[in-house]
Amino acid sequence: MIALATEDTHVHPWPGGIAADKRMDAVVFDMDGTLIESHTVVPAAYRAAILDGGGPELSDAEIIARYPLGPPSVLITHLLRRPATDQDLARYHAHLAALAGQVTVYAGVAELLGDVGGRAPIGLFTGASHRAAEILLDRVGLLRHFRVVVGGDEVSRPKPEPDGIELACRRLGVAPARAAYVGDSPLDLRAARRSGALAVAAGWGHQYDPREAADRIAGHPRELLSLIG
Repeated sequence: MIALATEDTHVHPWPGGIAADKRMDAVVFDMDGTLIESHTVVPAAYRAAILDGGGPELSDAEIIARYPLGPPSVLITHLLRRPATDQDLARYHAHLAALAGQVTVYAGVAELLGDVGGRAPIGLFTGASHRAAEILLDRVGLLRHFRVVVGGDEVSRPKPEPDGIELACRRLGVAPARAAYVGDSPLDLRAARRSGALAVAAGWGHQYDPREAADRIAGHPRELLSLIG
């Protein structure tokens, strides 16, 4: 069991939110923008897979703008303007694996996961597919920290719906209200709030928006370490 405190000046309670001394039984993390930086790798893998499938050449911005649509099967279907096949998905995952060496881990994240993992079970919910998450997390040496990994292809509704966080919590054996969800994007925080989990903003992530309500905000992974009692 872990306790989240508010002594750090970068951590703020969300007005009307959960008490500062609320104790959590588990922590679930987002992946890209929270644990790892893959904002060039993932679009490149999609771009190559789309070209392989006979689709147009797309910019990173055009691909990233479609991320909220859902997991790779949905995104590839949209970009190819036809149903994605198993071969399309295999190509995408193959390109991702080939590029995964370019992914980096945010400073302080490995230490954070090691510390949290010694106190409470850790899960992951990402909008990426389960296979993509395993490819990237394994390549950077983080996969071993997670008791549960849930991909966007395992739920029917993407963020900001709470389905993925709820599923991760069920697999961890905890109620969402007894867990924290750490993510950088507004969709992450909205999904956390809808699930009833503590919404913790990863302020170091590339999609962090300070205008989005959060129960707690950390500007760097090391600050999140200080929240663990």
